[in-house]
Amino acid sequence: MNPIEFHNAAYSRRQFFRKSGTGLGMAALASLMGKHGVSAAESLAAKLPQIAPKAKRVIYISLIGAPSQMDLFDYKPQLKQRFKEDLNGWLKGQGERLTGMTSGQSAFPLAPSIFKFQQHGQSGTWVSELLPWTSKMVDDLCVIKSMHTDAINHEPANQLIYTGSMQAGKASIGSWLSYGLGSMNQELPSFVVLHAKHTSPYANVQAISSRLWGSGYLPGKHSGVSLRSLGDPVLFLEDTPGITREARRNMLDGLNALNQRSFSAIGDPEIEVRMQQYEMAFRMQASVPELTDLSGETEATYQLYGDDSKNRGTFANSALMSRRLLERGVRFVQIFHRGWDQHGDLPRDLASQCKDVDQGCYGLIQDLKQRGMLEDTLVVWGGEFGRTVYCQGGLSEDNYGRDHHPRCFTIWMAGGGIKGGQVYGETDEMSYNIVDKPVHIRDLHATMLHALGLEHERLSYKFQGLDQRLTGVEPAKVIKDWFI
Repeated sequence: MNPIEFHNAAYSRRQFFRKSGTGLGMAALASLMGKHGVSAAESLAAKLPQIAPKAKRVIYISLIGAPSQMDLFDYKPQLKQRFKEDLNGWLKGQGERLTGMTSGQSAFPLAPSIFKFQQHGQSGTWVSELLPWTSKMVDDLCVIKSMHTDAINHEPANQLIYTGSMQAGKASIGSWLSYGLGSMNQELPSFVVLHAKHTSPYANVQAISSRLWGSGYLPGKHSGVSLRSLGDPVLFLEDTPGITREARRNMLDGLNALNQRSFSAIGDPEIEVRMQQYEMAFRMQASVPELTDLSGETEATYQLYGDDSKNRGTFANSALMSRRLLERGVRFVQIFHRGWDQHGDLPRDLASQCKDVDQGCYGLIQDLKQRGMLEDTLVVWGGEFGRTVYCQGGLSEDNYGRDHHPRCFTIWMAGGGIKGGQVYGETDEMSYNIVDKPVHIRDLHATMLHALGLEHERLSYKFQGLDQRLTGVEPAKVIKDWFI
């Protein structure tokens, strides 16, 4: 007997019960379990909308490095009078977790924001002078000032906010949505990642890995597909000179026939995934050039997003590209913009970072509104944690840096049924602790799934004997106050 056939014919005890789950064994088990039984139909329903969805797609603007909440949205004017006050003793009373970058400091001088704040819109939302374009649309935004996380360093914090766990190997939120809701198009992936360039030559750029948009234990077809900002958007997008589309189609048909034989013999689901990826790659050779050709966009659209929108790889260009991706049926678009880790020279570098993204975000929200897309598109903006009220390193009246701070930070959301013109949650006078309506990362994930018609406790995937979930096993709540 062929060794492969022999292996597949040999049933272990675990394989026997697994195979029996779809036959008489499952029927017998169901009769014994009564109302506690789980049918195949119920298992499938866990992957479909179980509640009325408010959104059907997402744009997640990920500011890697963590923007300073108290220099952008969390206005604390009373701290001006406490400039350079040493918080050493006060911090000990708070049980502060210090990173290795500030743990050796003998003093922790308080560093008030040097930026001016004003109230904007009918909501009267406080916004820093660094975000003049964002300030024009505050009545479209829900500004959440009471986010908190468990992680104090970048890699685990990014893994937690984008995969639901500080442990590597978990599925990203975009992959969960692809798995739970499926694709809305056949020509592009359901989950696309864009990497926007930063313009500051001094920015402290955090490294990120594909784990943040990977599928983990979910089938590989749900991974995010990263479009490059330089060169071809996708490697090997064009066929080798002399290879026609018909020849490429014939090559793929032959390859798929061989892969199908292997799949029939071995049954490895990754073979099926590879076949699907080959087919998607073939279709993307036709769809991606059309997607990235912006010649049909109007001058008014370019002006809305800003002049940078004409330059490939900029944040404004990525924001415009995200709208085009949504129009073509992509379910989840994630824009990564790095360089927000201001341990020093914060006034200079934060201003540069804000200039990169400010008008692009405004243009995106207004563009979606004009096209009637904002009402069913959820837009999320934010980093992985906050920044400290005390200064890291030297402090002067016009220059300072801030360390990592997991206890509170600010994000904003718009569209997808979100009620604009509201500020949710509050921090203490030091922008240090949350005093009203705390929101954990798990709550954010549960609420995002809810907006898309999914119950976070039912969206699961069996892996290593466990029902894996984006929100894990810890309590998570849907924040219904955010919605209209």
